[in-house]
Amino acid sequence: MPLFHEKSGKFSPEKTVSLIGVIVPALWLAGRAIAGDLGARPVTEAIHFTGLWAVRFLLMSLAVTPFRRIFHWPKLVLARRTLGLAVLGYATLHLGLYVMDQGWNVGAAVMEIVLRFYLTIGAVGVALLLALGGTSFDKVIRRMGAKRWNALHASVYGIAILAIAHFMIQSKLDVTEAVLMGGLLIFLFAYRITHHLTNNVTIPLLALLSLVSAALTAAGEVGWYAAATGIDPWLVLQANVQPAFGISPALWVLMAGFALTAAAFLRAKLAPPKKQAPLKKATPRTSAV
Repeated sequence: MPLFHEKSGKFSPEKTVSLIGVIVPALWLAGRAIAGDLGARPVTEAIHFTGLWAVRFLLMSLAVTPFRRIFHWPKLVLARRTLGLAVLGYATLHLGLYVMDQGWNVGAAVMEIVLRFYLTIGAVGVALLLALGGTSFDKVIRRMGAKRWNALHASVYGIAILAIAHFMIQSKLDVTEAVLMGGLLIFLFAYRITHHLTNNVTIPLLALLSLVSAALTAAGEVGWYAAATGIDPWLVLQANVQPAFGISPALWVLMAGFALTAAAFLRAKLAPPKKQAPLKKATPRTSAV
């Protein structure tokens, strides 16, 4: 089956694990729904669940390229299309459940989306995902050409910004998880920019990116609470640097970055990459969506 195999017919662990991974949350949600375990407002709970996993899978799809480069794992790219289509699937279900929550009144749902900014940017993100999903087929990629196709699919980073903004505004007072997702996106952006400038993100640079990303995450959380709630920024900053208050999003980003740095160091020591001849011709990347 092509779902579990490379084009050559060889079994692909990357495609198999990614496919199972994107299905598990949906099965978990279905199981909770059947068991009546979604609380007093099951549709609302399902809306939040699908939106959260859409963001998570979006970040995973964006993390494929850094992980592929850091761990010299070229076949990891085979997982990106599955992750990207999962983003589209969960985001579409997220929007569909919202319409369901409006009593299937499409007109009322559209009016709410137009009037509420966070709903507007969420709907724009889903529309852009649909556009990317429609150009994720091999025939379309060949027809568009590598340059145009890659330029279009680079917009996935803009979609990620819209998704995080939607997540934060919707979360209102408790933006802990939204800030964490934003911090991880900052790290992925920082990696992309650094790789573009240096063409080689070294292990010390990875550690530095972790520190910078964590600092920007803390600054973002402090700024959000100061602007949206009026909470004393100094109190939020203290909570970010004192584990006694719980592990803050900034600390999670820092730990994730340092864990990645340590793993990259061990990979380099235990299995140094082999030198490869440069490719003669660039080819389109597998779609992130």
